Amino acid sequence: MHAAITAAVGFLIAVLWFDLMFDVQVIPHRRAAQVPDDVVESIATYYRRVTTDASPMGRLISLVMAALVGLLVWQAARGGTPGWVSVVSLVGAAASIVLALTRVVPHAVRLGQRRDPAAARSALARSILRDHLAFLTLLVIVLVVQLAAG
Repeated sequence: MHAAITAAVGFLIAVLWFDLMFDVQVIPHRRAAQVPDDVVESIATYYRRVTTDASPMGRLISLVMAALVGLLVWQAARGGTPGWVSVVSLVGAAASIVLALTRVVPHAVRLGQRRDPAAARSALARSILRDHLAFLTLLVIVLVVQLAAG
């Protein structure tokens, strides 16, 4: 059980890693009023590719998210794992998935569409980075808890 859970979490962390390779371009401009257009354009091109042009590959990520939640529920229901492991893992995974589905993906799609003015695209790029860092933190917590319990 722990192996399947850690594999799913590891997959999601790997996907995040690829996203973060583009998102981190925002960091040198964190104190600037706006992220430079060429940086936002680089990030927008990436998100256009992975959210729209690469369809239906995004469904695989959704499938792994659903499988992770199912595995965690099954782990909690069948027992044998300390309750705190199940609670921390379920809360961390659910929070990260809700964040991804309600903020990250819609913002990434919107950024990739390039319809907003430059200031709004800059804000989207910054928001995606912040959300991805939160998502990564939550998933690393789930991974550490599962590895410690496994």
